[in-house]
Amino acid sequence: MHSISRARRLRARALTVIASACAAAFTTVSAAEDVAKDAAVDTSVLAPALPPARAQSLGIVRVDGAAPTSLPSRIPTTMESVTGEAIARDVNATDAEDALKYLPSLLVRKRYIGDYNHAVLSTRASGTGNSARSLVYADGILLSNLLGNGATFAPRWGLVSPEEIARVDVMYGPFSAAYSGNAVGAVVDYQTRMPTRFEAHARVGYSHQPNDLYGHKHDYDAKQASASIGSAEGAFSWWLHAGRTDSEGQPQTFATRTLSSSAPAAGAVPVTGAVAGLNRSNQPWLLLGSGTQYDTVQDQAKLKLAYDFEPGLRAMYVFGLWSNDSDGRSQSFLTDTNGRTIDHRAGGGITQPVTIDGKGYSLSASDFPQTRDELEHRMHAISLKRRVRDGLGWEVSGSLYDYLADRSRAYAPTSTAANAGRLTDQAGTGWNTLSGKLTWTPDGSDHTIDAGVSQERYRLRTRVSALTDWRSGDAGALTSRFDGDTRVRAVFAQDAWAFAPDWTAVLGLRGEHWQSFDGVTQSTTNLRNHPSRAQTAWSPKAALSYGLSEQWVIKASTGRAVRFPTVSELFQGGFNAAGQFINNDPNLKAERSWTSELSAEWTGQDRDALRVTLFHEDSRDALYSQLNVATNANTVQNIDRIRTRGVEFSGTAGLPQHVTLTGSVTFADSIILANAGYATVPGDTIGKWQPRVPRWRATVLAQWQARDDLSLSLGARYSGKQFSTLDNSDVNGFAYMAASKYFTVDLRAQWKIDRQWTLAAGVDNLNNYQYWNFHPYPGRTFQVEARWDF
Repeated sequence: MHSISRARRLRARALTVIASACAAAFTTVSAAEDVAKDAAVDTSVLAPALPPARAQSLGIVRVDGAAPTSLPSRIPTTMESVTGEAIARDVNATDAEDALKYLPSLLVRKRYIGDYNHAVLSTRASGTGNSARSLVYADGILLSNLLGNGATFAPRWGLVSPEEIARVDVMYGPFSAAYSGNAVGAVVDYQTRMPTRFEAHARVGYSHQPNDLYGHKHDYDAKQASASIGSAEGAFSWWLHAGRTDSEGQPQTFATRTLSSSAPAAGAVPVTGAVAGLNRSNQPWLLLGSGTQYDTVQDQAKLKLAYDFEPGLRAMYVFGLWSNDSDGRSQSFLTDTNGRTIDHRAGGGITQPVTIDGKGYSLSASDFPQTRDELEHRMHAISLKRRVRDGLGWEVSGSLYDYLADRSRAYAPTSTAANAGRLTDQAGTGWNTLSGKLTWTPDGSDHTIDAGVSQERYRLRTRVSALTDWRSGDAGALTSRFDGDTRVRAVFAQDAWAFAPDWTAVLGLRGEHWQSFDGVTQSTTNLRNHPSRAQTAWSPKAALSYGLSEQWVIKASTGRAVRFPTVSELFQGGFNAAGQFINNDPNLKAERSWTSELSAEWTGQDRDALRVTLFHEDSRDALYSQLNVATNANTVQNIDRIRTRGVEFSGTAGLPQHVTLTGSVTFADSIILANAGYATVPGDTIGKWQPRVPRWRATVLAQWQARDDLSLSLGARYSGKQFSTLDNSDVNGFAYMAASKYFTVDLRAQWKIDRQWTLAAGVDNLNNYQYWNFHPYPGRTFQVEARWDF
């Protein structure tokens, strides 16, 4: 990709080459030497050694000691898991978020391989516009981007590679006092591997997507390569990983016009090639060109160090470096009578009048956006954890995520500068966390008590400057600025009480003190310093389980969650012509939700299991963007009340001939019950569906172990009708800017050639279903990969 900084290319290649060279060099190590280093490190240091996943007692999730989780193991509520082995075998996983593909009620809005700024997570009662209503961790390190709420605040998936995943655990709902109100939807925790002996790995992958959306055929390819090396020497273990993704995504935006009734302007060029269609409101429109076709290169490097001071006491340090360089390109569909492509620059200026079917239209630079992003983020995390022993376990940890460099260039020409643009620089943005926790099981007691304190701080620093040359020019005059910080200090306590042979109860309470401060919004003509704010909230939790028999468990959970406004929702706005602050609101209320669920779980022989869950969520002051009548602009506001009720089925069955079938079905009725605001006219959102929460979702995954060395899988995913607007006016889901239903089928085959070599091939969206979530999702995509393990 021509835009990538040469220095960054060299640095990233060096990381990959070093790791690959180390892996290759050690292929000469003898088997005897390998065995000599095979003394195992106690990998259960982060959690008690417990029976394998699926084993359960009184509804309490049990976790395999070889793949510990940071999720609470004593909350009798809905949890789902998938192992790294199953992901590698059954899922075409090019990015870490693909591990969640077939888990119940979850959707990651991944638009293409390496999607770095829109791959947000949605859950049972939260759509893809509500990224701040879920939490994503890796080894207990926060990856969720809680600087904002929406499509551009995706978790930092790139700091986890699919091949390092040991398992993924998901807890549905805000039922643990250990987590903030952002857990209202779900908590996802990736557990990555640490070596117990010397090991080395390498992987290469290739993906190919033929795409003909709107009759414009093009192939979009992605190439990936990674290498890992690690070892354990006595009490010390280490792991080094480096990887690269070079990906082309299909176009994400389109230049559109409603049908014109105007006569052509003087000098208008007659053109053909416009694609007729219907917009999301079922009104006729024309699509004139495509935009935001990303050509992306990402580099990832990760170092993990662990030291066991004694059995059960481990110190760990993690460093992650992630860089992303991408070009966003556009292409006009229009041609003149000579076959020449016509866009806004065809006549030498920055606008171009054209004639389509005898009617007049005008093309502008905003129809054909061009962007260039250069990002470099780094993460540090450190922890000291003592496994529960002699009735006491504890943990202290901290993390730092820093936007070392974050520059986005956009083409924005003026009448005097044909190559002008703007630069958005977010260097200095990031977050940090600090926490201390303990677990106490008094001698001879049926109680297990968890308690802790924590602090999270989020820092937004955004500068938007003018550029005379959008591709490579230096920052000019400041055009806007958004600054601000939020901080949450919390304390929690939670008691799991096995008060009878078949009963367990969990009671918890979380207290949070939230502050926003140093908020600044600035434009070329306006400056607003926002006053500091503070709020304290208490969130009680309760759960109960009862073992009906050896196979059946009943669980009930309820909890309050307070989701405070993010720093971006508060301060990253703008001003209208009257000097009024718009788009965002520094006086937003916190979102308050009560969530409850009731489950019945059956566990049979081997992996056979079935779960039925009734769930209910009542949210007050939900945060959404809607029309502000006072300023006549769409602004983040509080919606008075949204209620979601539903049922979820999930199960696993072992079938004859080594076939395993897993699946889920979810029904959710999510309705806006009260809203002082409106989209167009008062009351037009009352009784309407919550945006991007479909009523029906389903997944199924069939895995067939055809031979010891050959595994085949067939997966399918379904999502029903949904809307993107608060008033549900987008009745046509199959259009740009709409959200559609979908049904996709995926295939995968994995062949383990020998102990070291594995080949895999698959197809995602085999049926080539064209579906939308504002942007188009990928069409049929073919994938192949080769993996070497030592």
